[in-house]
Parts: sequence; structure tokens; C-alpha cells
Amino acid sequence: MPTDPNNYPFQLAAILSDRLRAAKQELVTQWLARITARVAISTKRVFPTHELLNHIPLLIEGIAGYLKRPERDIDAKAPVVAKAMELGALRHTQGFDAYELLKEYEMLGAIIFAFLTDTAETIPGDFARRDFLVCWERLGQAMELIRQATVSHFLRLSSTQINERENRLRKFNRTVAHELKNNVTAITAASTALAEQWIAPEERKEFDQIIARNAESLRHALENLESLSRTQADSRHCRNVMLPEAASEAVRELEDAAKAKRVNVRVADDLPPIEVDAAVVELCLMNYVSNGIKYSDEAKPERWVSIAATVEGPDTERDREVVIRVTDNGIGIPADRREQLFHEFYRAHDETVTEAAGTGLGLSIVRETVESIGGRAWAEFPADTGTVFAFSVPSRRREDIQAIKGSTTSSPEKADRP
Repeated sequence: MPTDPNNYPFQLAAILSDRLRAAKQELVTQWLARITARVAISTKRVFPTHELLNHIPLLIEGIAGYLKRPERDIDAKAPVVAKAMELGALRHTQGFDAYELLKEYEMLGAIIFAFLTDTAETIPGDFARRDFLVCWERLGQAMELIRQATVSHFLRLSSTQINERENRLRKFNRTVAHELKNNVTAITAASTALAEQWIAPEERKEFDQIIARNAESLRHALENLESLSRTQADSRHCRNVMLPEAASEAVRELEDAAKAKRVNVRVADDLPPIEVDAAVVELCLMNYVSNGIKYSDEAKPERWVSIAATVEGPDTERDREVVIRVTDNGIGIPADRREQLFHEFYRAHDETVTEAAGTGLGLSIVRETVESIGGRAWAEFPADTGTVFAFSVPSRRREDIQAIKGSTTSSPEKADRP
């Protein structure tokens, strides 16, 4: 190990390194406090296991070791790199974005540099300013190498996820193109037949139904494509709206369909007043509400679909999230067909409700869309009748908590659910 002060300020580096190691638990506590001050999830969810929490001090150990022993480079085989990559994998699983991850390291760097700045004032001896600058440079290099290990692994996982999603979308596009071609062919053939004078009135009615059914299927497919294209837009152009506004817009789009089936679509008065991605939430709501309308029970004198939402967590098994539920009193889902509901091209009532047009892609699109932003989609089945389709989107912002608290204070009365 080089000890010549002209080559490297070894004595100063050793002192700073030892002080850094001694204070690592305190520094990790500060880091954790700053992270949880930025996101609306509990401390236990930031690092959900003792193993993950305990390995965070090893990052500081690695930085201290790099500072003290310059001949040891931080390469891909270094234990600290493995720990940094674990952090990247955790944040990817939790649905954090790259900006949030970089911000975490920015905060860690600020904490470490602030600590060493205070430490420098208490170090005995007459060290040259050049020695401090060399140590600071070495410390910055260590921070950057560990940050790169974390972010690079995070981006690799994100890239894999994106590639998988793109492959599914290509498959989806091919299938939709085939479905659209079949619809157009059926409409063209029925239209040609109707032009013939020899067609009997009963046959004309059947051909009219074929045209109407395939036209409706075309409309549904095009709506899904349009909604899906909006969710694929550059994140810089995403339009955030308040959740009640997104729900109202989805209901407005389906107003004519609801009237035609005599279905009352209700929106709860106590939807949390928080911001959501308009394209994502409207796509999901329109698919869910459309299904509730389509599969309403005509034997019931009153038919309804209701939209409600709650903010759940952080004392649940998942991070804080907005859970949106669309409930209906329709014909329900047979027990033996529930597991495949969110699979591509699956229609639970394909054999029993032949007049309901669709491609069986709506629920799979909902699942793909919410999972792409760290959410989830599922269904619940009441014991009596109907179905509850639900989806969630992450909610970590402090502004959301304040908005919810303010809403609860000003409007304590909850809307009655049907």
C-alpha cells in the first residue's frame, strides 16, 4: 500500500475512512429518514427485510474501504457491487422510477459529504488542502461507481420488462389485425348479400345483425387500440388529472351504452382527491364499466355499475396504493371461468352471451397497463351476485396524503354503496 504523502494522503484518508465506518449506522438512519420523508410509504417498506436493511451499511463500508485503500478498485466482483445491485432490484420490484433511485443516491452523497465536512474540522494535524481534495475526489469516485452498479442493474431489469411488454404488444397487434380483418370481411359479405333482391326478410334481419355485431366489435377493438396508444406516450407528455375527473370522463364516454342497456352507472362521492395518470385510469375504468354494462342482468328491474376507490396502506403487505373498484349486479362470472379472466382473448360468457361483441382483450390490456406502472389488476366475487373488478396504482406522494386528510376532514360522510 502506498504511504508516501506525495502519492496519496494516506494518513488523512485512513482517518476519514475510520470515522465514516464508525458513523455508518447513524448515516444510514439519516438516509432512511430522508427517503421516507419523500415517499408516502412506511419505513418498513423502504427496506422490507432485515437483510436488505442490514446490507445498506455495507455500501458505506465499501465507500470507506475504497477511500482508505486506493489500490483496491471497486469492480464487478466486489461484494459492495452485489449489494448495490440488490438495491436496484428492490427498487425495480417496488415500482420506483430511475429518477427516484438517482435521488436516493444524491441524498446519500449529501449526507456523507456533510458528515465528512464536519469531521474535517475536528481532525488533528496540519494536512495540506491538496490532501483533502484528493480524498474528496476518491470519495466521489466511490459514490459514482456504487451508484452506477445500482442504476445499471435497475435499468437492465427495466429493459427486460420493456422488451417482454413490446413482444406481447407485437403479438397483440398481429391478433387484433387478424380480428379486424375478420370483422371487415363479415361486414362486407353481409352487405353484399343484402344488396341481392332474392334475400328473404328473415335472412335480411340475420345479415343486419351480423353487420351490427361486427361493427360493434370493430368499435371496441379501435377504442382499446386508441387507449393503449395513449398509455405508450412519452412519460413527459403524460396528463395527470384528479381521480374524480378521470372517473367522470370514463362514465361520460359510456353514457349512451349505459342508457341503451338501462344501466345506472354511479360514481361514489368520496373518491380520493388525488392525481392519477389520465390515460391509464380512464382505460381501465372504461373496460371495467363497459363489461358491467355489457353483462348486465336483464332479469333484474334495477341494473347498476358503481365506481369507488380507497387508499390502502402503508400498513398492508404492499406499499400505499389507490385501489379502484368497479362493482356491478350483473350476471356474474361462473366459478370455473374465473382464473382465466385476465388472459388474452378469453371471454367467460362467449358461449352464453353471444350478442355481446368483443375480442376478449379488454381485461388483459387493463392488466398489462397497470402492471407497467407498478400496479395490479384482479377480480372479486361477492357471494350473492355480480362482480367486482379492481385495479390499483401506486401512491407514494406526500401531497396525496395531505389531500386525503383534507377531504376526510371536510367531508366525513361517506357515500352509500349499493
